[in-house]
Amino acid sequence: MIVRSEGATIDIPSIRRVGLSIVIIDQRVVPLKLDLVTVCDLPDMIDCIKTLRVRGAPAIGSFAAFSLSICIARGIDPAFAYEQLALSRPTAVDLRNCLDRVMEAFGLGGTEAALAESDRICSSIVGSCREIGKVGAALFKKDERIMTHCNAGALATIDWGTALAPIRVLSRSGMRPFVYVSETRPLLQGSRLTAWELSMEGIDHKVLADSACAPLMRGGLVDSIIVGADRVCRNGDIANKIGTLDKAILAQRYGIPFYVAFPWSTIDPACACGEDVPIEFRGCEDLEQYLRAGATNPSDCWNPAFDWTPSDLISAFITEKGIIRPSRLSDALSGPS
Repeated sequence: MIVRSEGATIDIPSIRRVGLSIVIIDQRVVPLKLDLVTVCDLPDMIDCIKTLRVRGAPAIGSFAAFSLSICIARGIDPAFAYEQLALSRPTAVDLRNCLDRVMEAFGLGGTEAALAESDRICSSIVGSCREIGKVGAALFKKDERIMTHCNAGALATIDWGTALAPIRVLSRSGMRPFVYVSETRPLLQGSRLTAWELSMEGIDHKVLADSACAPLMRGGLVDSIIVGADRVCRNGDIANKIGTLDKAILAQRYGIPFYVAFPWSTIDPACACGEDVPIEFRGCEDLEQYLRAGATNPSDCWNPAFDWTPSDLISAFITEKGIIRPSRLSDALSGPS
């Protein structure tokens, strides 16, 4: 990903393995500063996922794969490390999928095989996202006005992104996309992270309050919507950041195409439909941390981190394997891999 810091422009991944440690961009402090953090032990690895220093389904999966392989190399019981990492966040299926791949490699070839598999996972995620960008760009015209929600960019996927990958490709080819970034309450992943990524790339955009999306769409100012996904069910329902369902319903009301971009690893064939997705609920502190300094909130809260969107609200999936209509997902899953 392109990052401009202290007068220099650098191209770095949001996550990388360096020996038996992991270097990450701490997503909690973006955009106030670019903080590269080195993580070495299992408690810190789990904390990074739970506290959203690392977030985004593909990024969580890759980080967990690195974490498990490093734990194995450091002599920690593989089954214990696997279970602790798998429990860190429940909704994103990439987490367990990537852990399973590392465990399988370890069983077949030992420690070096586990480390090599975690590297392959990272490389495959970057490659899949690059291809998603190429595939998805064909859906959009020059000067397309695109709305997105949450952060499905390089921070969430190591590089390129899922929802942001086609936008990057369009921009780099001179197609001049314009992006509306919904703020994504309560943790503002849109206004903090996506807007920062777009600024780094020099892509024109505006941030708007989540509650302002409906009048923007009604006014005919949005040509298309693209989001990522944390889990894709067998029937085509998807789980994504809370607020995604709102956008999908509004898109159908106002005749706007609603696209979902994700790598194949985000599909969970064992999950039949959206109602079966384990939705993570977070504490009231997420809602309280952006209150004015000194203010307190004595009220209880209801704070789901994700919602699920039914497949009949989705125009198409954008994957590294091509554009897929939700109604054809089951056929794609049963076909050649």
